[in-house]
Amino acid sequence: MTKLIRYGVSIDKELQDKVDALLEKKGYKNRSEAIRDLFREKLISEGHEDKTSIGMGTISIVYDHHIHELSSKLTEIQHDFQDIIIASTHVHIDHHNCMEVIMVKGVLSKLEKLANRLSVVKGVKTGKLTIAY
Repeated sequence: MTKLIRYGVSIDKELQDKVDALLEKKGYKNRSEAIRDLFREKLISEGHEDKTSIGMGTISIVYDHHIHELSSKLTEIQHDFQDIIIASTHVHIDHHNCMEVIMVKGVLSKLEKLANRLSVVKGVKTGKLTIAY
């Protein structure tokens, strides 16, 4: 078991009331649990995790499917990373836009590499890797 360190946080009453309401809604047993989760989430999102560790998450992209050969390019990239792709889901948002959610598992640096490759293809409007592990 790791050593626990205690420290205090100053926060104004109005903000604390909102935080407590959120914690109750989410079912946290105490504030410490919630703060640890927030810290972990922020460290992951800021890229402070060990890039050689194994992670699991999703890559979400939104793109204009009318862009010439865009779907083929996205599929080709995914084939290059088939060892880390578990599954994917394709959704038609409207007449022009599609969303794809790709579930991935593997070395964090490789998950990031796939997300970056997909996100920069011309016609991709948004792309985001979310680590869930």
